[in-house]
Amino acid sequence: MSGSNFIDYVKIYCKSGRGGSGSTHLLRNRMTSKGGPDGGDGGRGGHVIVKGNAQMWTLLPLKYQKHIKAASGENGSSQERKGAQGEDKYIEVPLGT
Repeated sequence: MSGSNFIDYVKIYCKSGRGGSGSTHLLRNRMTSKGGPDGGDGGRGGHVIVKGNAQMWTLLPLKYQKHIKAASGENGSSQERKGAQGEDKYIEVPLGT
């Protein structure tokens, strides 16, 4: 019985995304030479979320995907613009895993 499609055990490595760096921009325009802080916050890093799926019966899709990493957040910008959030990564597993 070689080459079975049923996989019951896999070892995977998950890492959430890093948050973006905040901006240290200072407000500058014609009216104020040294304004206050004007930088935006960095975006949140993505999460790794495990979801149970009643239609799945094997861990075969995860056998070839050992390292799973969510996207990182983007950096903040001037004019208090917040960085974009990192996209979440979903892992589907059979129920009872």
